[in-house]
Amino acid sequence: MKEFFVCPATLASGHTTYSPGALKRLFGGHKVSPFLDFSFEESANRQTIIQNMGHISISGLQEKFSGTIEKNHIRLTKEKVQGTHILKPAPWDYTISTRKQMPINEHLTMQIASQVYGIQTAVNGLCFTSDEQPVYITRRFDISPDGNKLAQEDFAVLTGRNELSDERTFKYKGSYANIAEKIKQYIPTWQIAMEQFFRLVLFNYLYGNGDAHLKNFSLQKKGEDYLLTPAYGLLNTAIHGDNNIFGLEEELSQDLTKSKIYTRTGHPCKQDFANFGQLIGLKSKRVDGILHSFTVIPKKVFLLIENSFFNSRMKSNYRCVIEERHYRFLQKPDS
Repeated sequence: MKEFFVCPATLASGHTTYSPGALKRLFGGHKVSPFLDFSFEESANRQTIIQNMGHISISGLQEKFSGTIEKNHIRLTKEKVQGTHILKPAPWDYTISTRKQMPINEHLTMQIASQVYGIQTAVNGLCFTSDEQPVYITRRFDISPDGNKLAQEDFAVLTGRNELSDERTFKYKGSYANIAEKIKQYIPTWQIAMEQFFRLVLFNYLYGNGDAHLKNFSLQKKGEDYLLTPAYGLLNTAIHGDNNIFGLEEELSQDLTKSKIYTRTGHPCKQDFANFGQLIGLKSKRVDGILHSFTVIPKKVFLLIENSFFNSRMKSNYRCVIEERHYRFLQKPDS
């Protein structure tokens, strides 16, 4: 059985299983084992696993499975049972040489967003299959405590994008300004939500997420109002060979006046994000404060990377990406 010495949810040192705080947030306080008694890649399990995929309505290219907690173990959800968690093993696309590191990547990136930058994220951790492969696990935030599904829509739906009108690449159409327009339309206190959104767009750039598409942002109905959901699907795609800088084809906005360096290199700098913040309706003082909080990479980021379940090469690659992105972010706009 795999041994480790950090919490596989919080990455805090000194734990050989989930820490008490992680158990409370991820499993409601139940003492759950991080070890699964099955493998996603065993041919004997393949039919059961494929059937389980039908339980998940959340779209995306990476395979997702419905999970429940039974007798302190994580299980695949049985038919006609409402799942409480989502399991994401390594994708089955064998052309991705680093595919088995992807669950680790998503877990680490989500932890950095939450622990370091205060971004509200879906509660998450890692678990491990019987053949010691990492699996990303997250508690579903679209299911209420009584088991009912909450009203929720992603921004592909809200902006009118779908496969019939925009082909298979529909979720990559448009710009982040299009999402901002819908935030203003659906959220009465949109100024607060817009700051959350702006911070998330900035984080995605600085942490190499080139797959932050329309379906990775959603609204959820709380009472009579809609709010942004916790962040999900945060991933440093650059370390897996993804050359996309943003997840949307029109990037920040078609109406954005780009700096010389953004036009020349394809990478925005701090001034471009300042212009984008003002374009979507944020006050300059608030934009400046958010931008300032990202100018230096906090030491805790490097501690979390070191404590992650990445191999040494992937740790180095992750650090290189975020250091390069921060360097580009701080470039002078006229250079």
